[in-house]
Amino acid sequence: MGKALIIGCGGVASVAIHKCCQNSEAFEEICIASRTKSKCDALKEKLEGTTKTKIQTAQVDANNVDELIALIEKFNPDVVLNLALPYQDLTIMDACLACGVNYMDTANYEPEDTDDKEWRAIYEKRCKEEGFTAYFDYSWQWAYREKFKEAGITALLGSGFDPGVTSVFTAYALKHYFDEIETIDILDCNGGDHGYPFATNFNPEINLREVSANGSYWENGHWVETKPMEIKREYNFPQVGEKDMYLLHHEEIESLAKNVPGVKRIRFFMTFGQSYLTHMKCLENVGMLSTSPIEYEGREIVPIQFLKALLPDPASLGPRTVGKTNIGCIFTGKKDGKEKTIYIYNVCDHQECYKEVGSQAISYTTGVPAMIGAALVVDKVWDKDGVFNIEEFDPDPFMDMLNQYGLPWVVDENPQTVA
Repeated sequence: MGKALIIGCGGVASVAIHKCCQNSEAFEEICIASRTKSKCDALKEKLEGTTKTKIQTAQVDANNVDELIALIEKFNPDVVLNLALPYQDLTIMDACLACGVNYMDTANYEPEDTDDKEWRAIYEKRCKEEGFTAYFDYSWQWAYREKFKEAGITALLGSGFDPGVTSVFTAYALKHYFDEIETIDILDCNGGDHGYPFATNFNPEINLREVSANGSYWENGHWVETKPMEIKREYNFPQVGEKDMYLLHHEEIESLAKNVPGVKRIRFFMTFGQSYLTHMKCLENVGMLSTSPIEYEGREIVPIQFLKALLPDPASLGPRTVGKTNIGCIFTGKKDGKEKTIYIYNVCDHQECYKEVGSQAISYTTGVPAMIGAALVVDKVWDKDGVFNIEEFDPDPFMDMLNQYGLPWVVDENPQTVA
C-alpha cells in the first residue's frame, strides 16, 4: 500500500483517480492537486464514500518547482502521477528529484513557447542530427537518467495508451510471440461520434499541434519524414469498421526504435474523419494553430490557446460520445525461424466508459494505464533506479491489470496487415 500525488484534474486525471480509488490495495491515500482546487474538491466529494482510499486535495502551480516541492514534502507520496500538461514534465521531474520521490507521466516533454531562443537552438540541432522535426521528443527527459539513478528513484515515462499500452504490447509480443520483431504498425482508431462539427478528444492545444505537424516513421535505422497527412491508408478495424487513417509522428516510435533490437520499421497511424481534417486545415490556413504570440487590442494572445478556449472542453464530451475505439499494434517478425504476424489490440466503448467513470474512451484508455503504471511502481513490481520508458519493464503484470481494470486485449494471429 502506498500514497500517490496526482497532478492534474482534467479528463485523463479524472479517470486515473477513479481507478486509483478502485485499487485501494495499492493506493491507501491519494492527493489530487491542480491549479484550480475547486475541481479537485468536486471530484473528492463525488468519490468519498465509494472507496477505501483516503483523498486529499491541494492547489499547485505545476510550472513552479518550489510549490511542487512544498506539496510533495507535505504529502510525502510514494509516486507522483504527472497528468498535467507535457509543458510541465521537467518542473515536476525536478521536484521529484529534489524530494527523492518516484515519477510517472503519460506524454513526453514539449515546450509551450516554441519561439524560445535557447530551446529552439537545441531543437534545430536535434532536427539535423536525428532527422525529425516534431516539437516533442524524449531527449529532455532521458537527460535525467543518471540523476534519477543516483537518487535511487524511478521515472516511468509514457504510461498512457499510446505511448504506454502500445509499448507494453510490443514488449509482450517480443517476450511471448517472437524471437525478433521486424516491423511494428501502431493503429489508433477512434470510431466515436460526439455530434459536434469540430472538437478534439484531448487537450486541443496538444492535439492540433501534433496532427498538423510533419509525419515521420522509423525505417532501416533512420527517420523518414513526410508532409502532414501525406500517407493515407484504409483499415477495417474489428468492432468499428473501415476507416481512413493517416501516418503521424508519435513519441513511442522514438523509444521503441532504441529498445526493440533489430526492428526494421515502425509506423504510427491515426484515424480522422473528413470534417475534422477540413476544419483543421481551415484553422491552420487562417493562423489559428500558431503558437507564436500576436498583439490584439493591446493584449498579447497565442492563437492556438485562444482557439482552445473556443472549442468544447474534451472532458465535456463523455455524455454525448457514442461508438468505440480500437487501438493496437500489428507486428511482423520471426519465431523459430518462421515468419509470423500478430495483431494485439483493445476495443473500448465510449458510453460504457461514461457509465463507469463519467468520461469518454479517449480519456479512459489513457487514465487506466496511468493508474496501472503507478501501481506497479508503488508496489515495487517495477523497481529500477533511473529513467525508463514503459517497454523496458516486464509487460506481464501490466497486461494482467489491463484485463482486470477495464481494458481487455485481444491477440489476432491472422490479421489484415497495412501496406
